[in-house]
Amino acid sequence: MKYIIEGGKKLEGEVEISGSKNASLPILAASILSGKTTKLYNVPNISDIQTTKQVLERLGCKVIKKETKIVINSGKIETKEIPEELMKKMRSTVVFAGALIGRFKEATFSYPGGCNIGARPIELHLKGFEKLGVDIQKEDGYIKCKCEELTGAEIYLDFPSVGATENIMMAAVLAKR
Repeated sequence: MKYIIEGGKKLEGEVEISGSKNASLPILAASILSGKTTKLYNVPNISDIQTTKQVLERLGCKVIKKETKIVINSGKIETKEIPEELMKKMRSTVVFAGALIGRFKEATFSYPGGCNIGARPIELHLKGFEKLGVDIQKEDGYIKCKCEELTGAEIYLDFPSVGATENIMMAAVLAKR
């Protein structure tokens, strides 16, 4: 798309701005934490949101999407394992780990895929989970996270990471301390 503006003429009109993908995805994952109904408005209609909706449904959430509104009921989560085929589609699905750990103190997932800008390891996420008391086992391409109790901690990341920060905060939000 291209706009050409020639001088001497007043620019007028209206533009509807869609919601942010980078804000919507972690908020959708965080809906798991309440175990209740969450309503989100102005969620963009893009494939990443569709994949996120599929993850929520596969975990056991009831999800209704109508245009840019999404209603999620996370009251009956049936599994704490994020489906591998959806983890491989999109890197940001890793934020479901923090939400599952936060609510259920466990999560199982494969390494995420979907990143065309190069390697973006999730070790910062895992180090943060460990600081909260999570035991992490890596076997057969899966990461299994589990603990008896989450305990709040001061966590310093080796380098800045928005995704790791979001994920660790979701895991920590219901921790003791």
